[in-house]
This record gives sequence, structure tokens and C-alpha cells, in this order.
Amino acid sequence: MRCACSELDDLFMYHMHITIYETVSTIILIPVWNDSAKFKVTFCVHGVISPLLANIYLHELDTFVEEELKPQYTKGERRRYNPTYSYCANKKQIAKKRNDRIAYKAYDQRLRSIPSCDTHDPDYRRLRYVRYADDFLLAFAGPKSEAEAIKDQLATFLGKELHLELSKTKTLITHAATERARFLGYDITVGRDNQWRDSAGNRNLNGEIILRLPQDVLRKFCARYEQNGKPVHRGALAQESDHSIISRFQSEYRGYVQYYKLALNLHQMTKLRWIMETSMLKTLAIKYRSSVKKMADRYKCMIETEVGPMKGFRAVIQRPDRCPLIAEFGGIPLRYQKRGQRITDSLRHLGFGRSELLDRLLCDQCDLCGSQEQIEVHHIRKLADLKRYKCHDAPEWVRRMAKLRRKTLVVCTSCHEAIEAEQPKSIWKGKLESRVR
Repeated sequence: MRCACSELDDLFMYHMHITIYETVSTIILIPVWNDSAKFKVTFCVHGVISPLLANIYLHELDTFVEEELKPQYTKGERRRYNPTYSYCANKKQIAKKRNDRIAYKAYDQRLRSIPSCDTHDPDYRRLRYVRYADDFLLAFAGPKSEAEAIKDQLATFLGKELHLELSKTKTLITHAATERARFLGYDITVGRDNQWRDSAGNRNLNGEIILRLPQDVLRKFCARYEQNGKPVHRGALAQESDHSIISRFQSEYRGYVQYYKLALNLHQMTKLRWIMETSMLKTLAIKYRSSVKKMADRYKCMIETEVGPMKGFRAVIQRPDRCPLIAEFGGIPLRYQKRGQRITDSLRHLGFGRSELLDRLLCDQCDLCGSQEQIEVHHIRKLADLKRYKCHDAPEWVRRMAKLRRKTLVVCTSCHEAIEAEQPKSIWKGKLESRVR
């Protein structure tokens, strides 16, 4: 499998932003001069909106790959069987029937070292494509010559249709079994281990895509909390509360772990956890002019997780008549996640389609007397204002608002005037049921 990882050159990303900005400006009928466009577009490069503009502009690239490249370089339903593997498998069965243990073990070892399918099948090709903003990855099962042809077609399309160029330093063709492709901070490779067997005795690791945490990235994370190769305190946090210090370290540590949750070697973040833990304890020790050991004894605790209790550190702020504020460091298992969460493109609707007050208004009926003439809304500043009425002397409209726990009440003009004058009406009795159906 050949992995071609590419990123568009920053120079042409800048040109891309200019093109998009001028196009959008034309749509909304805002005149944009060349000088002002250059100034405004420069502000968008590497900004928050930059990935959105890249997705808009590179949609044509996605269409080109899906409709032209993938059908061209995808053929065959499955690889043909390896004749050498079939021959050894038959000899192994014959040796088993003859009770020839020496030959059986010899052929079994031979089967462990060769693939069951023909990896050089000329009638089998697969091309996979994924893109994030201006970063995209092509995974191709086929010879290197065809991978270079795919790269040339991409370069030609980007140059003619989108007026972009591939970055020469970041566009690489790597052999996934012997090398690693860097994409979105992950090292992507293909598993190769003939000795690994699952519970059924099958070699299920060969050919599997494996995501790994790069070692240089791990060293970069550790260096943020080190000085001269040793964990160091963070003086900027020494003036914060214990709760803030522990929660700050925990949020950063959780971010590292959650991003690389799909990495097979996630367990190597144990080193990062120890460095961050020591840096946190040194920060607390600097604050209280104490030692790391005393801070560890003071805040250590056991944190319950889905895999069992784990050692960690906890700071608690007690509050009267309220739940305490708790900050914890640790309690995050370093177990990689085999499958990522599925991301859908559908919009997620939050809340309700319309408010309850709107529903009550559309009913066009007084909540107190049931009248449908001249409907109005009575407001109060806050629910606490209802407490000035005693429970046994509270009028019906107060009981109604307290029951609904709403600061608004849909009433007719007659009931509204009675509420303002604090003169209850006899018709209010027994009218507390909801008007919304």
C-alpha cells in the first residue's frame, strides 16, 4: 500500500483565500478593491475561517477524486489466492493425515511467513481518499509507478482547474508497510506481524491500518513541562487556587489523551503523565513553600474509572448549602480506542421548535378564566417575587405561576386588570389546568 500525504503550499493557500473572498464579495454585492482584498485576506490566512474556506474551494478536488481517480484505480472484488500458500496448506493437511509431525510443523512455519493472497495481483487495485482542510491523504493498493501517476494527475488538476500547486516538501509517497505517513499528527502505517494470532488462530494484524503517536510529538509535549530534561514548576500558576492548578493540568492532559485515543501506542503517554504530575506538584510546592512529597500526600486519592480505581490527586472546595467544587488530576485510562465515533453531516437541532410561551399564545385562551377575547401576557420580574404572598392567602394567578414555574401568564384584559388591582375573580376557581394540548 502506498500512502501519498500532501498539503497545499501556503503561498497558494493565500491565493486560494483571495479567490474565495472576491467570489463571496461579488455574491453579497460588496465592492472589493485589490489592495483592500489583499489586506483583508491576509488576515484570514491560518485563521478560524481558513478551514471553512478551504472546504468550499477544494470541493472540486473531492469531486475529481471520487468521480475520476477512484473509479480509474479501483478494480477487482478481492485478491486472488497465493498459489504458494495453497500448496503449503495442502501439504500440511497431507502431513496431518499421515501423522508426520516434522513435515506438519515445517509447513506450518512456512504458512506463517507467506501471505494467503497474492499481494502483487495485477487485477486488484484500491484507492482511498480523506481530506481535512488543505491536508489530504491518498491510500493506494498498487505499484509505486501508478502512485506517481496519481500524484501527477492531482498536480495537473490542481494547477489547471484550481490554480494551486502541491507543496514539494510535504507531498510524499511512502510505503505503508516499511515507512510511516504523517497525517493530522498521527503516524499511519500498515501492520506486519506473522507471529501474531487471535483467539481463532488467524493472522488478523497483517494489512490492518495502524495509527501511532509520533515520538517527536510526545517529546514536544513533555518539553512543555520540562527544563534541562527535568520536570519544572509553572510559575504563572503559582498564584492560582489549588482547584485551578489541578483542573488546569487535568484539562491539558485530557486534551492530549483524547486526541490520540486512536493511537495503538497510547500507553506511552505514561511518561507525559508522570512529567505533568511532577510539574503540578512542584507548582503547588512553590505556592506553599513546601516539598513535593508533602503535596503528594496532601492531595493523593483514588479515582473510580470504568476500568477500576486509579491513583490520582484531588482538591476540594467546600461550599455551604451547595455541592463542593472538586478538581482531579488523573483517572484517565491509557487504553486506545479501536473505532472512532461516527461523524454525520446532518444538522443537530437543539431545544424545541417553539417556546412554551408561544404555544400558549397560539392557543388564544386565558390561563385563568378561559376567555378568548383580547389576550395579553402578564410578566413578573422573577419567581422570587411570588414569595411575598402567603400560601393560604395567595390568589389563583400566583398559584398558577408557581405551579408552572414561569414568569409569564397568558390572560385576558379583564383578568389582567384584576391582577394589577389585586382583586381576585370568582371565575378563577378551578381553572388551573393547562391550556396547551
